[in-house]
Amino acid sequence: MKRKPLLLFAFPFLVLAILAGERMATFLLGAYPASPTTWWIWLELRPLSTMLWQQVDVYLGGSMAVDAAILAAASIVCWVACHTRRSAFFFLANHVALILAGLMIAVGSHSETASTIAAFTSPSGLPYSLAVDFTLKNSLVLILGTMACAYCHIAFLTEARERSVRAIRILALQRDL
Repeated sequence: MKRKPLLLFAFPFLVLAILAGERMATFLLGAYPASPTTWWIWLELRPLSTMLWQQVDVYLGGSMAVDAAILAAASIVCWVACHTRRSAFFFLANHVALILAGLMIAVGSHSETASTIAAFTSPSGLPYSLAVDFTLKNSLVLILGTMACAYCHIAFLTEARERSVRAIRILALQRDL
């Protein structure tokens, strides 16, 4: 199985596209507040990303230009990581994207430790609970992220197996010579 960089880049691109789409819809809402299409796009993307961007905007001063620069830089880094030969940076790109998607979902669904949905006990004996909203959209993003990470593992292990077989053949040829 040969590694396909475009498939490796698909999930990080999806996460970055969701973030960029929400930022663009927010910008367009400021310019065209009477547009129902813009409101619809913004309301669809908001639960996945707005809460995360609100946290980011606190630290960045609310600049859309800085948000766009961050998303562009992250896209370039992920693209290069997925196309780099002889490295496992595509692992990092996909896994960071999955962690970011999980964080966006947790923050966007107002996960709290005061809910009674799922109760846990810490090692010190202190009880706490956590609620996460697994809507169809959230579940789909997490399933796609898990599939992307599984593809990364399969691609990496296949390449490692091919390298080891090649190394054994080279050692056998050196021994025979």
